[in-house]
Amino acid sequence: MKIKAAVLHEMGLPQPYAQSQPLHIEQVELDPPGEGEVLVEVKAAGLCHSDLSVINGDRPRPTPMALGHEAAGVVTELGRGVSDLKAGDHVVMVFVPSCGHCLPCAQGRPALCEPGAQTNIAGTLPSGARRLHRNNQDLHHHMGVSAFSDHAVVSRRSLIKVDVELPLAEAALFGCAVITGVGAVVNTAKVQPGSTVAVVGLGGVGLNALLGAGVASAQRIVAIDILKDKLDLARQLGATDTFNAGDADCADQVREATAGGVDYAFEMAGSVQAMELAYRITRRGGTTVSAGLSHPDKKFAFQHVNLVVEERTILGSYVGSCIPARDIPRFVSLYKQGRLPVNRLLSDSIGFDGLNAAFDRLASGHTVRQILTPGTV
Repeated sequence: MKIKAAVLHEMGLPQPYAQSQPLHIEQVELDPPGEGEVLVEVKAAGLCHSDLSVINGDRPRPTPMALGHEAAGVVTELGRGVSDLKAGDHVVMVFVPSCGHCLPCAQGRPALCEPGAQTNIAGTLPSGARRLHRNNQDLHHHMGVSAFSDHAVVSRRSLIKVDVELPLAEAALFGCAVITGVGAVVNTAKVQPGSTVAVVGLGGVGLNALLGAGVASAQRIVAIDILKDKLDLARQLGATDTFNAGDADCADQVREATAGGVDYAFEMAGSVQAMELAYRITRRGGTTVSAGLSHPDKKFAFQHVNLVVEERTILGSYVGSCIPARDIPRFVSLYKQGRLPVNRLLSDSIGFDGLNAAFDRLASGHTVRQILTPGTV
């Protein structure tokens, strides 16, 4: 079938993207779903910093590639062997397909699925196939999803069924921003009730980490960013303290306000500077967690003796250390209870024609979660 998709042909084009147009909106061919695959009509796709990192070259990927990895939609056709979904089901797409058989999957760590990581790097579906084509050329899949399109063929392993009453624009957030941010708090760090938490970087993932800290009953939640509007929103979402990361003495301010630092600090900006700040504001015996994705050439240095004598912990968190089949339903339940108001993170709804300019806004930091609705012009 012929579909519309946003295709990246070259990474690293200069900003503003509204002028350089890294994403080309093209009509492409989409094959029917193969064995174990599902055709989904994409209804909503979130614009995430991980997409931007492919566009600007921080996360090198093969091109040409149809981008988009955080999305929700409606099942329209089932491939052979898929019997637990039906046409009309609403699904959230997950950007790391889990094989269920490799060592990490067997250990209950599907975010680290080894075959899933390999196929994502290669730009294929788990079957090894590429179902997207244009002018007799294969197009690569982004994270097994390629959701900046009106339809997508994805592996059944990349789909989580959700309640049809959940608005699909909100459901899309659970595919990346929610599970990455909230998961980092409740799964990776296992934040304890009554503890102190800081979040450095208040994008979609960082603000979800802030909401997760509230769910985990942290008694003090410190929000840190360089933009006042983000800090104001963080206050509205439950932050007890806010600090501007642009202040030269930001770390000193936080340590003084928290009597030596926080129990848990989360780096969510995807930069070494943010990671260094998060580490500096972590108290003795505390835990620093990073879920940001910086360029592969960037390195984070810390004082070895400090790590030892202060019994520090540094953790990486990918996909929020989540088991999507378990965590997405429970996070949706928390949202329905009003305890995880992720709908307040929705910034704008855009169509294909506004996609490049929307990445300019994302790069500037002056937005949280923009949603592509493929049915919009």
